[in-house]
Amino acid sequence: MGCEVFSWLRARAPVATTITSSSSPKRDPFFFSSSFKLTISCCNLCRRWYNPLRRRPLDHDPEIVRHWVEADQPLASPERFTVVSYNILGDRNASKHRDLYANVPSYYMKWERRKSVICKELLGWNPDIICLQEVDKYYDLSDILVKAGYVGSYKRRTGDAVDGCAMFWKANEFRLLEAESIEFKVFGLRDNVAQLSVFEMCKDESRRLLIGNIHVLYNPSCGDVKLGQIRFLLSRAQILSAKWGNAPVVLVGDFNSTPQSPIYKFLSSSKLNILSYDRRDLSGQRSCHPAQVLGVKKEMKSPFILMNRLFENGWTDEELKVATGNAGCDILVHPLKLASAYATVKGSTKTRGPDGEPLATSYHSKFLGTVDYLWYSDDLVPTRVLDTIPFDILHSTGGLPCKKLGSDHLALVSEFAFTPRTKEGNNNTTTSTISGISAPASSDEND
Repeated sequence: MGCEVFSWLRARAPVATTITSSSSPKRDPFFFSSSFKLTISCCNLCRRWYNPLRRRPLDHDPEIVRHWVEADQPLASPERFTVVSYNILGDRNASKHRDLYANVPSYYMKWERRKSVICKELLGWNPDIICLQEVDKYYDLSDILVKAGYVGSYKRRTGDAVDGCAMFWKANEFRLLEAESIEFKVFGLRDNVAQLSVFEMCKDESRRLLIGNIHVLYNPSCGDVKLGQIRFLLSRAQILSAKWGNAPVVLVGDFNSTPQSPIYKFLSSSKLNILSYDRRDLSGQRSCHPAQVLGVKKEMKSPFILMNRLFENGWTDEELKVATGNAGCDILVHPLKLASAYATVKGSTKTRGPDGEPLATSYHSKFLGTVDYLWYSDDLVPTRVLDTIPFDILHSTGGLPCKKLGSDHLALVSEFAFTPRTKEGNNNTTTSTISGISAPASSDEND
């Protein structure tokens, strides 16, 4: 039996957005090049010796060069726009979790320096829309970006956290039609937040698009919460898109899930039977410690531990409700036909994995892998992406930030074009909402 999880969401009023401008029981830099064979898999990388605590000198940073990778898109319209997604590492988090950056010279961790490097990166790419996560110095960034012609909005996380999500757009290119902020705590999904904004192009008012920006819960063990936040974002995005003539959708951010994870599968395939997975493994983050990825440390599990985990994989009704919105639903479906920009525009084997995603978008002493994505609906096409750093170069930094990168994440940048059918009211985006399906039973950190 199918069940509508989010039909009751339609009447809920969105949370206000700040704008600045230049005015129970178990259930069974920013250097660009037009040019650009090392094959690397997630857990088979090796190095002679690895010490994440070794501090590197300031003068031993490798040269960071990022290349644009072009895509042949014969159906692309002349109207193009560029979107950036960047987790910029909040200043408080950088100080609070200093152990993650023990190999990074303290000079590179100072906010004033990182702010300068981050803004140099952003302005160097000249994007139309900028989506940032982990922002706790919004006005520091706004002061710089507003002078460059951008307008911004910000949504701080609830609870004790001081960071949040921020979105900036070129005032002379896009006009904001509607903005909605999501406080997940209102729905029992922790203190994370997300933003949704509907724009129309100033030069062609028939061209509208919806941009979503999210920073998903980090905690690897709370896959039910992660999935709940993502399916809620998808539902609100679909409803808002339908309201504005089925506007094309771009959803970006730090999803805190790897390309091999069930959560990635849900986003890319639109369906997931969550009872097939342990909620603690939904994000895939557990296998991304640098020592594991580099082959220095192999995770050994006895058959008894594996068998015990098998029997403990059951979901409680409460966990199912968190993940799907309904305790009676365990197959989750979403109607947005999404694809990843980086997986679509193929890159070098030095930077990409077998799935086409970057080998890594984040690197510090306890994590080395990909968690950031640019998702787009089927009425858009990516025409080019800014490829990430070759894995060997990234690895040689010993951890981020570094001299020319101001965060422990890499920014993702893609140029998109509309397809011919995406004039207002003339695309085929479905108008159904996210639903969960009841299926037969099959044989905390807050950051």
